[in-house]
Amino acid sequence: MGKDPFRVRIEGPLATYRDGLAEDLLRQGYTRQTSALLVRNMAHVARWLAKNRLRPEQFTTQRLGEFLRGRRHAGRKTYVTPRGLHSVVGFLRRSGLVPPEEMKAPAPTPLNRLLEKYEAFLVQERSLCAKVVHTYRTRARRFLETTLPDQALDFGLLTMADVSSYILGEVQTSRGGGAKNKIAALRSLLRYLYVHGELERDLSGAVPSAAVWRLAGLPKFLTPDDTARLLGSQDRRTLIGCRAHAVLLLLVRLGLRAAEVANLTLDDIYWSQGELLVRGKGGRQDRLPLPQEVGEAIVSYLQRARPHSNSRRLFLNSRALHGPITGNAVSEIVRAAGERSGIAGLRAHRLRHTAATHMLWNGASLPEIGQALRQEGVDTPAIYAKVDRNGLRTICRPWPGAIS
Repeated sequence: MGKDPFRVRIEGPLATYRDGLAEDLLRQGYTRQTSALLVRNMAHVARWLAKNRLRPEQFTTQRLGEFLRGRRHAGRKTYVTPRGLHSVVGFLRRSGLVPPEEMKAPAPTPLNRLLEKYEAFLVQERSLCAKVVHTYRTRARRFLETTLPDQALDFGLLTMADVSSYILGEVQTSRGGGAKNKIAALRSLLRYLYVHGELERDLSGAVPSAAVWRLAGLPKFLTPDDTARLLGSQDRRTLIGCRAHAVLLLLVRLGLRAAEVANLTLDDIYWSQGELLVRGKGGRQDRLPLPQEVGEAIVSYLQRARPHSNSRRLFLNSRALHGPITGNAVSEIVRAAGERSGIAGLRAHRLRHTAATHMLWNGASLPEIGQALRQEGVDTPAIYAKVDRNGLRTICRPWPGAIS
């Protein structure tokens, strides 16, 4: 029999918690090898405490920093950050051996106080969602730190030229909707500052408009051959490939957004009715038909690849802790699948366009496409009319003077 990797000698009061830590790590999905390394690191913590004549209850956040600095000075390259030892320290904190993490409140600077009031305004008065509020606050901080670098917030020094110069520099690296969103965020901040008496005059008029024409571009989509190659690029025998296949099918067959896929829960699948509950923008909820191909891919993931977890979210990370995946993780799955299938720069939203375009080719009307994609307004799905070449030929008029 091989040597048990958890037979690690631990000194002092932490010794009796060795087996508990090992079980906790394995339960979270860490491999035996990684779990053994983390158990050894708890032994290092125990020896450090004994050397410095400290009890476990004195292992504060500050002491953790001292321990990690000592590891770095000793030339160690791994487990030298709080994140690296998060599982070990977290276990010790949950066990009551070491004190909880000490949270430092941000310094109450004038800038932080202003941003807190602005955030409250966006939530309470504008009723914006959390993601938009975070974006607006981040852009507000960037603007104020750039134009008023001393953070004294002397708004009397702010001029229309400052505003124009700042936004022109910001939008140079953005196109279309990105530039439009930056402009909207800055206008929102300036109007807030004026209405609440921080600015003597409304400077939002100094923000130039973005030249963005609605529905001006052509939607980018994959051909049926490209779609087949993309879906076939996954090795479904592996846990990661099995999950990626289910994610890609939800995107390309149902036209879901990346965040909508990430937010799916086990309770959103109505197997007997063959339906899927999708939570979209603005708290909207829709039940969509669940195609057999998609349902079979989800079943395969649940039976073969989904880690054991108390989380009700459908898709989980494959790495230890197995938390829910994010919209960014879904986008990374799409990008990686595109690279493997020879489609560089593939993004999740192109698969949404692909789903809509294939619906159109299969005879769906524009209102039906808008309903399937859960789009507000009748003109939003009209962009897909541009890719229906056969339909466009029926209404095309001959050029005057051309030979018929």
